[in-house]
Amino acid sequence: MTENTQQQTAATAALPTAYAPAEVEGALYERWVDRGYFTADAKSEKPPYTIVIPPPNVTGALHLGHAFQVTLMDALTRRKRMQGFETLWLPGMDHAGIATQNKVEQQLAEEGKSRHDLGREAFVERVWQWKDEYGGRILGQLRRLGAGLDWSRERFTMDEGLSKAVQRIFKDLYEDGLIYRAERIINWCPRCLTAISDIEVEYQEDAGELVSIRYGEGEESLVVATTRAETMLGDTAVAVHPEDERYKHLVGKQIKLPLTDRTIPVVADEHVDPEFGTGAVKVTPAHDPNDFAIGQRHDLPSLTVMDEHGVITVHGPFLGLDRFEARSAIVGALREQGRIVAEKRPYMHSVGHCSRCKTTVEPRLSMQWWVKVGPLAQAAGDAVRDGSVEIHPKELSKRYFDWVDNMHDWCISRQLWWGHRIPIWYGPDGEVVCVGPDDEVPTGEGWTQDSDVLDTWFSSGLWPFSTLGWPEKTPDLAKFYATDVLLTGHDIIFFWVARMMMFGLYAMDGEAPFKQVALTGLVRDEFGKKMSKSNPNAVDPLDWMNAYGSDAVRFTLAKGANPGADVPIGEDWVQASSKFANKIWNATRFALMNGATIEGPLPDAAEMSATDRWILSRLNETVAQVDAYYDDFQFAKLSEALYHFAWDEVFDWYVELSKTTFFAGGEGARVSGRVLGEVLDVMLRLLHPIVPFVTETLWTTLTGGESLVIADWPKDSGFRDAAAEQEIALVQRAITEVRRFRKEQGLQDAQKVPARLTLDGTPLVAHEGAIRQILRLQPEGEGFAATATLPVVGAEVALDLSGTIDVAAERKRLAKDLAAAEKEKAQAEAKLGNEAFLSKAPDNVVDKIKGRLAKADEDIARIQAQLEKLPQA
Repeated sequence: MTENTQQQTAATAALPTAYAPAEVEGALYERWVDRGYFTADAKSEKPPYTIVIPPPNVTGALHLGHAFQVTLMDALTRRKRMQGFETLWLPGMDHAGIATQNKVEQQLAEEGKSRHDLGREAFVERVWQWKDEYGGRILGQLRRLGAGLDWSRERFTMDEGLSKAVQRIFKDLYEDGLIYRAERIINWCPRCLTAISDIEVEYQEDAGELVSIRYGEGEESLVVATTRAETMLGDTAVAVHPEDERYKHLVGKQIKLPLTDRTIPVVADEHVDPEFGTGAVKVTPAHDPNDFAIGQRHDLPSLTVMDEHGVITVHGPFLGLDRFEARSAIVGALREQGRIVAEKRPYMHSVGHCSRCKTTVEPRLSMQWWVKVGPLAQAAGDAVRDGSVEIHPKELSKRYFDWVDNMHDWCISRQLWWGHRIPIWYGPDGEVVCVGPDDEVPTGEGWTQDSDVLDTWFSSGLWPFSTLGWPEKTPDLAKFYATDVLLTGHDIIFFWVARMMMFGLYAMDGEAPFKQVALTGLVRDEFGKKMSKSNPNAVDPLDWMNAYGSDAVRFTLAKGANPGADVPIGEDWVQASSKFANKIWNATRFALMNGATIEGPLPDAAEMSATDRWILSRLNETVAQVDAYYDDFQFAKLSEALYHFAWDEVFDWYVELSKTTFFAGGEGARVSGRVLGEVLDVMLRLLHPIVPFVTETLWTTLTGGESLVIADWPKDSGFRDAAAEQEIALVQRAITEVRRFRKEQGLQDAQKVPARLTLDGTPLVAHEGAIRQILRLQPEGEGFAATATLPVVGAEVALDLSGTIDVAAERKRLAKDLAAAEKEKAQAEAKLGNEAFLSKAPDNVVDKIKGRLAKADEDIARIQAQLEKLPQA
């Protein structure tokens, strides 16, 4: 026994009999970090591989969606690191402007204060204190999951370097005419008190009201319908189609606006659909984007009738009312005046809500900062069209093009205090100065900085290059840009992916920020329902990690990850993955204790048994499959391939078929022990990116190596043995058929049965010992009397079941089952022979009955075969 073998034997004996994740994972992860395995070297000559993590909000906690995507990114980067790439997986957090400010404002409210009591500077300092105390909890949770992130490069969207990048690109875009300030209709949240972008508005069907109101008098009147009666206070026109004969006589005339002292014109505009409703629409330029466009075309005034809280500001009886209170009051007043022509309640229609607080969004005319997206979006679309960037799965490219090809200018200003303050200064004489990161801030009396901050998505749009040091020409930027893969959910293809593409192409001289975009689905519960905090189906992944270990959670998530498809997940599935981890542990421990080793060269194929050659052939095929699946982001398929290989082929077949060899000892045991060691070595390497903890513990015990994190990724050696695969397939088939017969006879798995095996002239002859071992078949011995004979794959297995089963009772049971199957068959045939029934029954019902008939025929054949095999009573 060599020194290495002695060390392996001692280490194996020290392995606990059962795998306990809680005793392994924490210490193992910290060892990986302390040894610098995840720290990338910009000076390395290795080829780079880069992923930047989609930055979670500083307010966030780990949920299954995070765990899902982090598991997949970790698998990609662990594999590339093992393949010899200088791998950077960069972590960080987003400052989450609205969400974080709300957290601190809630904290202040509990103290009886508001941000205005503190003032802007003190409030921002308070937010930083909150961030240091409470923010970033999710990063610690990512460690618990095993994420191999380069913590030495952790970034925050408000840190000094990223703030400098924000200023730089703002000034560049501003000077290129791609950022401008204008008064436009925006989406306003009366609760968050800020503008929000189009893609931060969630639309849902709400039960409202549709009210038809008569404007004007007599023949010079018309009827308009609205779901927002309160906005009529800001109407400055009624619009009709220029070709609508009903209203041609009114075009250019003034009509009385009810409840006011104003008259408004009737204008002709092709925007109006004459077939919809009455063909006349009220025009409120300050409170509707379509109306604003009409107002621009006809030079109409824009009257703002609500403040930022959604409270009416027009003098009169409705002053000071909330918008919804005003709606009811205005409809009531119109009803008293006989102006209401029709009312419909409930009226289901699509209403926009703030994605963060769910408040109904109010379209509002406001002076804001905008990005002119036309040329930027064009470049972002072209980069995918010309193949510079690949989207996986390919069919989701259409959604990407639908967005970038139809993108509206982006409102980037937010009325908050927490965030990147817009770097624009206004002078006392109307001067406007954009201040870059290297510019001096204007001084002197009367100079003020714009009070708004930038949309959070503005800074996160710079993430792939700002985190690497841009605008400075850093070693990290030179080495690791462009990143290789962006892996993220298909639900933020608009929020984030398109914006990173626009900014990356602009800032980095036409080089896209990533080469591939791998889009995932959303994690749902086991019934396919969306998980949310408001539903009882929400799951804290830490609870599952505590109960089953991080590897079990990771494997469950990866096994469900089909590109772009949603991932259903339930606790039962995590339990099954936990059993898989335990199976790996127990079977590997058994193998190690029975001679599995990597010591010495792999024997020549001529020295190996067919079983050895078969498993090596299957091993190399699995390596090739897994590599192909990784390259196509087919995590579900590669996880299933690994599961099948490890559980079925290695543990259930190879180990079982080899037990007689191991127990016999000698040269055969030495060869098979080396083969098994090779198989375990490669299998654990293949599994490591998905289940890093259990594989690390077992692999270091098997090999004595430092760590799987820095081990080499397996390569397909090209070894295949079709003859061995065919031979073992016959052995598997023979064993399976006998197992099925034993089960049908009610025999226990461990129950031993005398048997005579006639295997001469078949490939099974070399495997008789293994077949008897697996099937619990004893030598025939004296007095052997075959009571059942099974022809299997050209051989014959004769069994003596006397004394093992009650033949009479078994015949009685099978006769009862046969009668039931024959009755089922008769009923199905009767219905299928009934023309009246067939003429009326739906196709799916007929198909179901045909299926029942086929099943009955199968059952009858099976039961009759079982009866024939039974010994005579």
